[in-house]
Amino acid sequence: MSFTIKSLSVTYDEINESNTFTCGDCISGHVTLEVTKETKINYFKVKAKGEARVSWSDDVGPINHYYSNNETYFKLTEYFMQKKKDEGQDGIPLLTDQAGKPYSNTLAPGCHLFPFSFHLPQADLPPSFKGVHCKIVYYLEAKLSRSMRIPSKARTEFTYVSKLDPNHRALQLVQQDFKEEKLFLNNGSVSMDISIDNTEYSLGEGITVTGRIENNCSRPAKPIYCLYQKQSCFADKERKVNTRDILKEEGDLVEPSTSTAVTKVLSIPCNISTTVLNSNILAIEYRLRVYLDVKFGFGPIIKFQVGLLPPRLGSGWRPLPQDGDSSDMEASGGNSQEESYTFSYSDSPPPYSECEKYPSCSDAALKE
Repeated sequence: MSFTIKSLSVTYDEINESNTFTCGDCISGHVTLEVTKETKINYFKVKAKGEARVSWSDDVGPINHYYSNNETYFKLTEYFMQKKKDEGQDGIPLLTDQAGKPYSNTLAPGCHLFPFSFHLPQADLPPSFKGVHCKIVYYLEAKLSRSMRIPSKARTEFTYVSKLDPNHRALQLVQQDFKEEKLFLNNGSVSMDISIDNTEYSLGEGITVTGRIENNCSRPAKPIYCLYQKQSCFADKERKVNTRDILKEEGDLVEPSTSTAVTKVLSIPCNISTTVLNSNILAIEYRLRVYLDVKFGFGPIIKFQVGLLPPRLGSGWRPLPQDGDSSDMEASGGNSQEESYTFSYSDSPPPYSECEKYPSCSDAALKE
């Protein structure tokens, strides 16, 4: 801030306990500006904006390649002060204050409050998200312009969440798969016949995993259940993929030469992002991986694609945790190990329906 502009800030009013907003909500607040002397303004405005950004770099030999892309979902602007129409400022008339008097383009010394209000679009927009090389942000920004001065800015972010479509009816579709692996060092084989009860779940719900494990080798086997997140970024015909384990649980040991029925209920955390497939530059997807941990061998691996929907009413949802400074795109949102992959394409990225062919394991031993 310059000596003339002592302080500039933008705040908004909370509308619910979780301090979140969704499509169609009204977000209102005020911009506080304090000046030390009479100040002439070119324009003074506040905007509400939603956008997504992806950014990463790859080292290929001695050359460092940088990739970036961005996508704007909406941009709403309200002017507090500006030059008059005959002075050539965009032809937008001056706004009036709460008393009905037009704002002039000169401010007296002191602290000034400027109220604002925006209605967020009635559109299917992705939720706020901060990942390894991508982020979806919604924010309010105040900007003050003066002649022969660098514009002064103030910004604050707000959390946007997706809204569960009341007309959406998830299909109760059971997913099932069978895998068998021969273990030469363990003198036998192990197999799994696993199913889950659905393809889509709301945050806070449970995924019921059932099946049967056949252990025909000489060592015990232990089933491992892992729900992981896959972040895909697209820029300049390249794809960057990162994975992050959301939860991992172990089952009971299956002794050698036995067959055991297994059942496991995995509770989906409430503080993670929903599935994001409505963006052109990034995708957030989820997989459930079930595999057998066998000493001195690689057991079978079964993966199911899982769609995560916004929470239902009364599910105890809380806003997504905000990671550290996202300006460098390094916030991961978790403490688990992550692994990234880069892909090149001569044409535009393939549709999300083909995403099974992309790497989706955070453990190198489990890569497809």
